[in-house]
Amino acid sequence: MQIALSAFVALLSWASFAWQAPAQKSVRPDTTLVAAPDAPLDADPARPAAVETAEVPVIPSEVFERMRQYQDVRTATFQGWSPDGAGMLVATRFGNTNQLHRVYTPGGRREQITFFPEPASGKILPGKSDQDVLVVMSQGGNENDQFYWLDRQASKVTLLTDGKSRNVPGPVQEDGSLMVYGSNLRNGRDTDIYVTNPRTPGSSRMVLQTDGEFYNLNSLSKDGSKLLINHYVSINETHPAMLDVKSGTKQPLPLPKEAKAGAQVAFGSLAFHQDATKAFVTCDAAGEFQQLAEVDLATGEYRWLSEDIAWDIDALEVDPETGVLAFTANVDGSHELYLYDGQQIRKVETPLGIIAGLEFSPDGSRLGFTLSKPTAPSDAYSIDLQSGDLVQWTYSEAGGLNPERFIAPTRIRFKSFDEREIPAYYFRPKQEDAAARAPVVIYIHGGPEAQYTPLFNGLIQYFAVEQGIAVLAPNVRGSAGYGKTYLTLDNAEKREESVKDIGALLDWIKAQPELDGERVSVMGGSYGGYMVLASLVNYPERIRAGVDIVGIGNFITFLERTQPYRQDLRRAEYGDERDPAMRAHFEKINPSNRVADIRSALLVAHGKNDPRVPFFEAEQMAAQVRTQGRPVWTVYANNEGHGFQKKDNRDYLNAAIALFLEAELKK
Repeated sequence: MQIALSAFVALLSWASFAWQAPAQKSVRPDTTLVAAPDAPLDADPARPAAVETAEVPVIPSEVFERMRQYQDVRTATFQGWSPDGAGMLVATRFGNTNQLHRVYTPGGRREQITFFPEPASGKILPGKSDQDVLVVMSQGGNENDQFYWLDRQASKVTLLTDGKSRNVPGPVQEDGSLMVYGSNLRNGRDTDIYVTNPRTPGSSRMVLQTDGEFYNLNSLSKDGSKLLINHYVSINETHPAMLDVKSGTKQPLPLPKEAKAGAQVAFGSLAFHQDATKAFVTCDAAGEFQQLAEVDLATGEYRWLSEDIAWDIDALEVDPETGVLAFTANVDGSHELYLYDGQQIRKVETPLGIIAGLEFSPDGSRLGFTLSKPTAPSDAYSIDLQSGDLVQWTYSEAGGLNPERFIAPTRIRFKSFDEREIPAYYFRPKQEDAAARAPVVIYIHGGPEAQYTPLFNGLIQYFAVEQGIAVLAPNVRGSAGYGKTYLTLDNAEKREESVKDIGALLDWIKAQPELDGERVSVMGGSYGGYMVLASLVNYPERIRAGVDIVGIGNFITFLERTQPYRQDLRRAEYGDERDPAMRAHFEKINPSNRVADIRSALLVAHGKNDPRVPFFEAEQMAAQVRTQGRPVWTVYANNEGHGFQKKDNRDYLNAAIALFLEAELKK
């Protein structure tokens, strides 16, 4: 069973501004940056102690009050079944962070079982008792996840890892006696593969020393002897293998006959068949999308199963007792759920939304998962495999708001500079005045090889419902979910072609009678933060404001300073800054070198412990924009990493964003 970790952490971001770059050179570590204007520490009593700001005014209490219910929306994510199948483990928040809770019956009370200051995820260890829980948790957003054994019977928590390294949870054997995980313990860079008994501290054993290769840990055979792994080079190239857990030898999986000689092939999900003589895989060798195939591991023969589904197949989960396969298809950004019993594929009806964390109940009669709909918070659900009945286990509170007021997005497509159609989701506010034209927020996802999907987002709903701001969330070229060719259209030297898609969206907005093309802002997190900054420097007269959260301002300093275990993975996507030609291209497109072109207001937010996009990226952009005399609101958190996960910090940031946009878009 694969540990079900929440995929629904919202990273909020926005950016916009202008400054002058010195002779097209990257900002180096020894560059003197312009200090932020002094701000008295007691300027805003509503600001959390861990948050530092500059140029952010005191946020009026009425803004917090207006946003309060949207901030109090709660979610619940399915973390797995109890060993007897009678209940679930979920992650939800009743305090400042997500913690683990037991739910014993559908709609029943949520019993909190972890009480940590940091967000916690995990699973109940398989076995006869439901008292042993594996907890996964990092500190201050540093993403160096540690594993803990929570013995509820003894009321004792035991650290299983070293407390320093980065550890990646993998599959757990059916009796709970063996867990596979990755760790960079050896040198801080390479993620080696280990096994351990999670009930026996100190029992870890390295199975494979990876030496520069990164492996996804996909599926463990029922007897714990074999592990399916996938060497990840880039989203367009992976190399799957079967690892002998005892000896550490690995055997490459055969490629399908459809794979062209010398061509890159990408495998996605891998899962052992019931008896481990076969495996289910998703692979793009036979076309544009990740198709589902059954592979005979002895003969290497592939049998394609999803040729009638013209979209990527995402998650796979096999019931070890019955052999039934559950899988999801990514259909234009939302999920469809299917079951395969070895004879036929059956579609299971589910509401429009995103499905994550598939896991069969111990007796194989039900399938549990998280379902997030665009107009309702994420909740834990199950499907009865015989009847097809959908059962909701948790009922997350929408802050006392009337869900009927929430706005469901519509799918649109707009033509870009090369006549290619770009997909997007459009949240259109309800206007009392039919002649009124709404201001716009363009919400750009990160990744870059990710995809905007219509998860419930309280801040987006606040924009549309309370502020009357339209939200457009495009999946620009380079986004996942639209075929392997589309994925490569922004690689390396083509990076700014995805920025041109934002220019085309600005044209589309201008042509809509209900939208005000003169009042547009951009918002994005991580790589989406780069897209925000790049949009501001390329379309300075067409964008009024931007919010950049944990964003990249300079690819060279980003690649040089991101954590060592991430560097080569990111170079495969963005390009290698050590190559003179690529470095010169980065110098040309880095927003930090072009701040003189920015004409917008800018809000920059960042966690100081960010291991992915170093905090320096925020510092350099904010400082350089200030050299141009532009206003720059900054919100920095001492106890956060790549995004704001603690509720008090997130509430304050959201209020600052709302105030910022109110000021800039309602002029």
